Amino acid sequence: MKKSQFLNEDGPKQPQENKPKNESTQQNENTSANDTNNEIKEFGQLPTSKEEGSGIHCITIIGQVEGHVSMPPQNKTTKYEHLIPQLVGLSDDPKIKGVLVVLNTVGGDVEAGLAIAELITSFEKPVVSLVLGGAHSIGVPIAVSSDYAFITPSATMTIHPVRMNGTVLGVAQTFEYFDQMQERIVEFVSNNSGISSERFRELMLDTGKLAKDMGTILVGKQAVEEKIINEVGGLKEALHKLHQLIEEKEGDK
Repeated sequence: MKKSQFLNEDGPKQPQENKPKNESTQQNENTSANDTNNEIKEFGQLPTSKEEGSGIHCITIIGQVEGHVSMPPQNKTTKYEHLIPQLVGLSDDPKIKGVLVVLNTVGGDVEAGLAIAELITSFEKPVVSLVLGGAHSIGVPIAVSSDYAFITPSATMTIHPVRMNGTVLGVAQTFEYFDQMQERIVEFVSNNSGISSERFRELMLDTGKLAKDMGTILVGKQAVEEKIINEVGGLKEALHKLHQLIEEKEGDK
């Protein structure tokens, strides 16, 4: 048999097996990168690693907490319909040992914020919250819903009465509804932090701290002194505390 039968014009034939494999690997890498970008864009976080790691997952609550009504597209929002399924999934994921909740929020929808806070409170794994920048209005109950809460020295928390947009009827039932909604917030915060309900109402209804409004602004250490937040600290302290809580929980098993 002639040697030319085994050769083409460019030389010996090269095996073609690696080409589909390389293309498949490249496609998987592109898909993974797209998934990561989508997670960051939609939820403001990286997807959980499928490999064994620290077992800590970070959730960010930023901008405005969006409720049943969609906010304008230019607003940065945290959507409760994104967070609730995440928390349920994390609770059922054996690879996740603890959750770090990072807050920088102006507040938002009361019922959506309380729903998130109640879910974090009932989370069976250790949760530590860290207030960066600010956790205002309904961000206060979310911040205190964790097992342990930190606030950076320059971060602030604004405590004020419930506000309502849209048509408000000047009848007794409207006042009763507002009062009932405020009591839900007051009781939740007092039950999940060291501040008393009476003191929290005082801060909420103070008329000397905010221009054209009622309420109080607490900066860093003041939030700790009022026993709303456990400790002043940053990311290092928050992660150290979360690892400590995880070790304690695993030691009790």
